Amino acid sequence: MSTVPACPQCTLENTYADGALWICADCGHEWTSAEASGPGVVVRDSNGNVLAGGDTVTVIKDLKVKGSSIPLKQGTVIRNIRLVEDDAEHIEGNSDKIKGLVLKTCFLKKA
Repeated sequence: MSTVPACPQCTLENTYADGALWICADCGHEWTSAEASGPGVVVRDSNGNVLAGGDTVTVIKDLKVKGSSIPLKQGTVIRNIRLVEDDAEHIEGNSDKIKGLVLKTCFLKKA
């Protein structure tokens, strides 16, 4: 496994160390190791709002749910969401009728 961190700005892994700094060869962003170990994965909804564990979100589009004959309708509220560790694109939560959902953040907005 490589210990080279991904760029915090463009998230590409084409980075190299230059003294105390890490430099991204693609976008030119420079950062220190202390900056990279700050906040982990930032989860954002479809509008760019930051999501945190325990937030309430709303579904912005009708979604088919695998394993269920009941679709999630637009406007369905998902309360008390849980963030998936090391994954900025998915959250876990429960609706009133369907339990144990894993949803993509691009179909959600913060309520």
